[in-house]
Amino acid sequence: MSILEVKGVNKRFGGLQALGDVNLSVQENTVHAIIGPNGAGKSTLLNVLVGKLIPDSGSVMFDGQSVLGRKPHEIAQMGISRVFQTPEIFADLSVMENVLIPCFAKRDGAFKLHGIESVSTEAGIVEQAEKMLDEVNMLDKRNMTASAMSRGDKRRLEMAMCLVQEPRLLLLDEPTAGMARADTENTIQLLKDIRTQRGITMAIIEHDMNVVFSLAERITVLAQGTPLVEDTPDKIKDHPKVREAYLGEAQV
Repeated sequence: MSILEVKGVNKRFGGLQALGDVNLSVQENTVHAIIGPNGAGKSTLLNVLVGKLIPDSGSVMFDGQSVLGRKPHEIAQMGISRVFQTPEIFADLSVMENVLIPCFAKRDGAFKLHGIESVSTEAGIVEQAEKMLDEVNMLDKRNMTASAMSRGDKRRLEMAMCLVQEPRLLLLDEPTAGMARADTENTIQLLKDIRTQRGITMAIIEHDMNVVFSLAERITVLAQGTPLVEDTPDKIKDHPKVREAYLGEAQV
């Protein structure tokens, strides 16, 4: 069953065709990777999915509802969360405070950056935050200032902030960008664990093919803003169109 349907999406920036008649179907409870060279339209497509850009034409449906014209926080309330290429956290707050904010927002329907001390006295919210930090193996760092952490730990914290909102679809924009190899491997394992424990549907934009082939069940390859091919990882590796796009010559 498809949870995300993109049909006939086009987006131009002046004379540049960033997306050209993009069709994409992400099946529920799968990991779907979107790959392609720089300038292929991956980030533009992701920004359309989360409401940062409105396409010139086409439709984007999540669980039967259009996301077009909705503000990013409304899309989040629908059940879509995004992990950014650079982790988006509140650097001056502690790890626990970072997770308390979306916990509070989930309950009250809006982010509130004040009154964290009073929020933290509410046992139910604290338990929810602690459970999430334990799930991403960061409970022992609950009192650490977020800015003092490694990039890998910042990514784990951002994951916790997303997951505490209980999304049905998690969009990940190069989740291992700028990481050391050990942090990359830890992030891959974290995503596998989340996938196993929660069954969340994921759509991933990623340049690191080790990450893609470690996680994805379906792959869509974009080239110059247009889907080139969609298939399983084992078939994508040696697909003639993919090799032509990346290597410059068709393989027969």
